[in-house]
Amino acid sequence: MRTDRPAGDDDSPPRPPGTRALLALLAAGDPDETIHFCDVFAGLGERAFGMLLFVATLPAFIPIPGVGGAVSGPLAILIGLQLLAGRRTPWLPKFIARRGPHRHAMVRFERMLSPWLRRLEHLVKPRLSLLLDHRVAGMFSGLLLVLLGLLLALPIPFTNYIFGGLLLLFALALLERDGALMVVAWGLGVVAVAVFGVLSGALAAAAAEWLDRLG
Repeated sequence: MRTDRPAGDDDSPPRPPGTRALLALLAAGDPDETIHFCDVFAGLGERAFGMLLFVATLPAFIPIPGVGGAVSGPLAILIGLQLLAGRRTPWLPKFIARRGPHRHAMVRFERMLSPWLRRLEHLVKPRLSLLLDHRVAGMFSGLLLVLLGLLLALPIPFTNYIFGGLLLLFALALLERDGALMVVAWGLGVVAVAVFGVLSGALAAAAAEWLDRLG
């Protein structure tokens, strides 16, 4: 027997706000107000890591040498370590949690990124959630975030936008719950680590410097 539903009657849960909508919410309000990192991911549940990584990566696009990477790199490393440890929600020390960008900076980034995010909305969607939720997949994402964050923090000329763009891919995959996009981020992340880290010796030099400090 045929059972027609009225138009618009759908039992599936509504799709949560996308990245562009969340960015617009962060940009709305007093331009001189500081957006605390601890407020960025409040109430986002499993998407919290993505929103935190998204906002933490934005300083990488500040066109001042050494500034963006010095801020975004350590934050990306901190997020990656938590994914490696299997945390389900982000944690930040208080001295970082109570800091963050001014809202006028978010307005500037919203204007810059909104056209690109609008185009991506037609491509990204929730799918292949196993590649986001599986323990091993989360550890692999965390490892790449640590390595990319380390490379971003290093003074490698003309690479801030490259590593920042890669970190944004990870953030979008986590935010939009898109496992297919995460696979793309993994592939590009491995290539970036191999080319800029392993082949250039940048990661080895950084590791040697850390070992010297520990000694």
